[in-house]
Amino acid sequence: MSAPTATAPRRRRAGLSAVPYMPGLDGMRAFAVVAVMIYHANSSWLKGGFVGVEVFFVISGYLITLLLIAEHEKHGSVSMRNFWIRRFRRLLPALFLMLLLLSIWTALFERDALGKLRGDVIAGVGYVTNWYQIFIGAGYSAGNDFAPLRHLWSLAVEEQFYLIWPVVMVLLLRRGTDRIAEVSRWLFGVAVAITLVVAVLYHGGPINANPANSPAAYWEIGGRFISKADALYLSSLSRASGLMLGAAFAMVWRPVAVMRGPLRNKAHTLDALAVVGFAVLALFSWKVGFIDTAGDNRADALLFRGGFFVSGVATLLIIAAVTHRGSLTARALSGPTLLWIGTRSYGLYLYHWPIYQIARNTAGTKLQFHEWVLCMVVSVVITEISYRYLETPIRKGALGEMWRRRGLRHAGDRGAVLGGAFVGTALAIFAGASLATAELKQNEVAEDLQRGAAETCSVLEGNCFAPDAPVVVDDAPAGTAAPADPGVVAADAGTVVTEPPATSPPPAAPDKLAIGDSVMLGAADELVAAGYVVDAEESRSFVRGIDVVQALVDNGQVPNQLVIHLGTNGRITADEMNQMTALLATVPKVVLIRNDVDRDYTAANNELMTTAAAAHPNIEVLYWDGLAAQCQGDCIYQDGIHLKSTGAAYYVQLIDGLFAQS
Repeated sequence: MSAPTATAPRRRRAGLSAVPYMPGLDGMRAFAVVAVMIYHANSSWLKGGFVGVEVFFVISGYLITLLLIAEHEKHGSVSMRNFWIRRFRRLLPALFLMLLLLSIWTALFERDALGKLRGDVIAGVGYVTNWYQIFIGAGYSAGNDFAPLRHLWSLAVEEQFYLIWPVVMVLLLRRGTDRIAEVSRWLFGVAVAITLVVAVLYHGGPINANPANSPAAYWEIGGRFISKADALYLSSLSRASGLMLGAAFAMVWRPVAVMRGPLRNKAHTLDALAVVGFAVLALFSWKVGFIDTAGDNRADALLFRGGFFVSGVATLLIIAAVTHRGSLTARALSGPTLLWIGTRSYGLYLYHWPIYQIARNTAGTKLQFHEWVLCMVVSVVITEISYRYLETPIRKGALGEMWRRRGLRHAGDRGAVLGGAFVGTALAIFAGASLATAELKQNEVAEDLQRGAAETCSVLEGNCFAPDAPVVVDDAPAGTAAPADPGVVAADAGTVVTEPPATSPPPAAPDKLAIGDSVMLGAADELVAAGYVVDAEESRSFVRGIDVVQALVDNGQVPNQLVIHLGTNGRITADEMNQMTALLATVPKVVLIRNDVDRDYTAANNELMTTAAAAHPNIEVLYWDGLAAQCQGDCIYQDGIHLKSTGAAYYVQLIDGLFAQS
């Protein structure tokens, strides 16, 4: 499918629409990919390094549109078949190599993760990773999984653009390229409209992992809860503003034409604009986040209310300068180091995340500096091998010739190549079979919490307290008739069984009750073994705990000993603590457990607990934030929060010890 031939002379205009190599764009890619890799290693180092992805989107929209316009002006048509073949030859070889190597590694060393990896691999091959992650709820904010393909979402967005955009451009170019500049205004308008829609759909409140605790943060579609933040961050529609801005700019800013027009003397002006663009991107990279997992777990308002658009416009300011041959910006971004990184930015992006995951095992774990340096060395080596011996030869159609020239001249070389091919094929078959037949398993933390959930109950659902047992009265005279009292029923001769009447009060509370979130949930079996009834739930906030205690008070089911471990999943206000302590006034003994989590509200939450204990003699505080580190052995999972069996036993020992002292 192609557009009709343009009517204007093609030879003269083909020169103006030609797309020369612009090394400054590779320099921009270098900065973008380095920012992303730093962010992926440890988001506390560069809070908004993911803005580099938006830079990639804008550059892609600009270059792809520029190439399509140039092809149409040169040939009078656009060959979508040739375009897609070029894209596939550029992108697929490295992707398939990465997927193969990763599958082999996982089959050999991370077999429990194979079941989950299967879906990720299928989505990666189909370039629908972003939609798959939205559907299963595995956005960048999700942790604890070995998730080596989570980064493919952005490549999926770009590939979907590559599939659709040539078709759109063919339709737009039907009237020739003379009026294409008019279309740019419409594309700019589309980018603005996308920005406004995202701003309207954005949820500004706390995001709890349990949709029941923050329903406004989710859309419910077919019984499945979809995170608004993840959907707006990952979906091709909501992230198309950068691609549209780049495409719109390509329609009005053609490098060759710029150098032949009045703008050829405006290099210094463009340099000044580029400085503004760099300043905006640097500010966003330093200050703007995605979801504040160290705070109240809110999506960043500045990002979702215009941040993507502003960073896209800032990128255009830099593109304007680097595509002008006379600018200082173009020369500054064309240094050899930046060019090396930029030309290999695709491979660096593709390989670095799986290597990070292999090093840290779970997505939410932050790398230490020395770990990051080691990962970067490995990433660079693998990227260079891939670029030199796979990507470049395939892109140039010279893979066979390269191997003939390098390795097949001597019998020994041929033997080594054949031996390597045999081993590689055997490993690939093993990995493929393992991937296809693997059982779908949850990560260790999820499995542990699932086991703990089987030991818990729910005060609010009324299943924590068993009904009063029937009272058996022995030695009744043989043949005694059942009394008229509806609460007394006849049984075997010589026995009268009384049952509580329908109007009997609620069952009495247990002696020991524990209320908590997922930290306590991981110790549920140990608590039950120690005689506690446990009401613990993943992602429970402190205010939901108030509801539970309120139900106990209302139903007259206050226990003698009450343990509360809440505050992991959000900030506690002074009013909430006052509500809780007022309800706890009738409980003889209460233990509040301070939290040991890396959140910016942890210290304030813990201080509220300490203050409450000082003011109420029935309340004690367990200093888990200091005592957790004293646990002997392998006590806590890699996320630094949830308890392994050894840690759970230690946790319960501390609680019992505190009650014994009071």
